[in-house]
Amino acid sequence: MPLFDLASARERRRLALATHPAAQAPGIPARKRLRYEEMIEFVERLVAEGNLAPGDMLPTQAELAAAAGVSLITVRRALEELERAGRVRRHQGVGTFLARPRIISEPGRSGGLLDTLRRAHGQGEVSPRVGNRLLSLGQGLPSVSLRAALQLADGAPVWEIRRQRMVNGEPKVYETTVIPVTLAPGLDRYRAELNGSLYELLAERYGLEDQAEEQYLEAAAADDDERRLLRLPAKSQVVRLRGLSTDQHGTPFDCFTRVYPALEFGFYISGCTSRELFRTTSWDGWGVTAAPVRSEEN
Repeated sequence: MPLFDLASARERRRLALATHPAAQAPGIPARKRLRYEEMIEFVERLVAEGNLAPGDMLPTQAELAAAAGVSLITVRRALEELERAGRVRRHQGVGTFLARPRIISEPGRSGGLLDTLRRAHGQGEVSPRVGNRLLSLGQGLPSVSLRAALQLADGAPVWEIRRQRMVNGEPKVYETTVIPVTLAPGLDRYRAELNGSLYELLAERYGLEDQAEEQYLEAAAADDDERRLLRLPAKSQVVRLRGLSTDQHGTPFDCFTRVYPALEFGFYISGCTSRELFRTTSWDGWGVTAAPVRSEEN
C-alpha cells in the first residue's frame, strides 16, 4: 500500500488495538509458551480482528509492546519469526507491513514458467498477470560445467538470454537461459518473441520440445544484481533454481537459472524418477564468458 494511502489502515490499527488489550490473551496451554510466541498470536489476532488487509502497515513496535505489555525485544523477535514465515514484510525506516499471499509456482512441471505460474492456481482463484521483459541476448562461451551439462565440444558457442519475469506488473523472477547456438541458429532474429514463451519459440522455430527437466534449488542471500533487478531490500534472501531441459530425443538444449524472492513464492513439487542429467552442487562455474551481449536494459 502506498505511504500516502495509509489513513484507513491506521484507523483499523487504532480500533484493533483499542479492542485488543493484553488481558485478552488466551490461556497458557500445557506447555508454557515463550513470550515471543504469545506475541505472535497477539499480532495474528490483531490482524484478524482489525480486518487488516495485505499491504496494510502494522502498529509500530512501541505501540505493539505497550498494547501487549511486553518488551521491545519480545516484539522484535515475534516480527522476525512472522517475517521468516512470510506473514509480514519489514522495511527499515518505514514500518512493518502485512504480506500479500505467496505466488505459487510449479518448478517440477515441464513447460514454460508463465504456464506453470498460471496452472498452479486452483479453480476459482485469481491467476496472476504474468509476462516477460528481455534484458539482454548475446553469444559467448560456456563454462566447463555448462559445456558438460549441454554435452558440447570445446569452443562451441551458446546463446545467453537474461529476462525479468513480471507478475502483476512487478519483476518477480530473474532468469538466465543458456542454449547451444547449433541447436538454435539465428535466435537473435526472433528477439521480439523472447518477450513471450521461450519454450513455444524453441518448439515452433527449431523443433525443440521440452520433455524432461532436472532442477536444483538452494536458498541464499541475494547479490547486488539480483536485488536491483527484483527490487529487493538489503539482506534479502532468494531461492535460486538451476535446471537442465532435454528435448524429445533426450538432447539437453537449455540450462537455466531462475531467482525468486524467498518470502514471496511457494513451490509445489511432485516427485518422479531422476534421470541424473547433472549431479554437481557446485555452481561457481555455471556461467557464460566473453559474451558480446546486446543489451536491452534501461
